[in-house]
Amino acid sequence: MENFEDQLPRDKFDEDRVELIKKMDRAQILPLLPGLLVWTQDMNWPVAPGIVELLLTFPEEIVPHVKDVLKSDDHNWKWYILHFLVTELPLESRMQFKEYLNRVAEAPSKSETDEELDEIAVKILNSI
Repeated sequence: MENFEDQLPRDKFDEDRVELIKKMDRAQILPLLPGLLVWTQDMNWPVAPGIVELLLTFPEEIVPHVKDVLKSDDHNWKWYILHFLVTELPLESRMQFKEYLNRVAEAPSKSETDEELDEIAVKILNSI
């Protein structure tokens, strides 16, 4: 069994590793998607933009992993995911988040409102 963790960035500055991953075959990258998504928790990290660029080349495959993030309590990460990733996905992929987006747009929690998730949800819904 291969240890996929060894192929992921080692720290938030490991942009070289991101470039190596981008050169891998799609089949090799697929098992790395959940681990790569973790590096989008802060879009100020140097590795984050390159990882988002890579994740956008897997618009269908990342949907279940993004849904997992949206089930978490990390509202800041959710904002980054919605703002930098979901907004850039093709329409078919964005549609798969419609139930979550409707709920947040119509009945956000205080913490979701504090993190402006309701606003980004409305913006994405308007693009669907």
